Amino acid sequence: MKDKNKDDYFQEKSSFLGALCGLISFSTILSIRTHTTIKSMAKIAWTWPFISGFIGVLGFFITCLLVESLKFPSLITVAILYGFFLYINGFHHLDGLLDFGDAIMVHGSPKKKIAIMRDPNIGTGGIGLFFIVAIITLATLDSIINFKLFPAIIIIEMSTKISLLTVTITSKPSNDGTGKFFIEYLTTLKYLIAIVLCITISYLLLSYVGVFGVIGGVIGGVIVSVVSERNFKIATGDVLGASNEIGRLFSGLFILIAFILFIYV
Repeated sequence: MKDKNKDDYFQEKSSFLGALCGLISFSTILSIRTHTTIKSMAKIAWTWPFISGFIGVLGFFITCLLVESLKFPSLITVAILYGFFLYINGFHHLDGLLDFGDAIMVHGSPKKKIAIMRDPNIGTGGIGLFFIVAIITLATLDSIINFKLFPAIIIIEMSTKISLLTVTITSKPSNDGTGKFFIEYLTTLKYLIAIVLCITISYLLLSYVGVFGVIGGVIGGVIVSVVSERNFKIATGDVLGASNEIGRLFSGLFILIAFILFIYV
């Protein structure tokens, strides 16, 4: 009986690590050889913010190197930093943002809007939304770097997935696509665990100002969820991807606002 329980334990642990490696490979350009399934990855989607938090750590060191060691101007630094985030995520979420922007600009039924969102062509709606999100994100990161709030970079990137999980927990799944599995398997308990852990990490990194970054991620996700429900009645993988980029924007904005209101002034 003891041997059986021990085997089950190691099998469960191996399954978790395999799913975690799969989730990393699925959402970034970091390829890790593993055997897993979308369903297995969806079951541990609550760990997503911490995968992005690791990417944020890399962004933190890039920023410190460019600004503190090489004395790069902040504007050039944020352009490199933002490009790094888009690239290391494999442009997956950016693709979702472009498709999302195209779809919400179309007049018609949810079915028609979803068809536009799944169209591989990019229209002015997608380009326009990307421009708005990118320009505000760059400006926010520039201000954060000028205020020397370097740990905020980790919090912001971690909060991108808090935004994504917020959409996941508040939306109805589509009948097909990979996004539906993440929506179906995320429970309220797992979502709350991710929130509490991210708030704790953010507080340790940047006190109360850091907590506002997580709050910004949640609000960004709520906004995307509301817009998605009104336009599509469901959330697809593209909607989840869009929430990642919009979550980055709102997380950075909330950190900046909190710092200016409570610390800087």
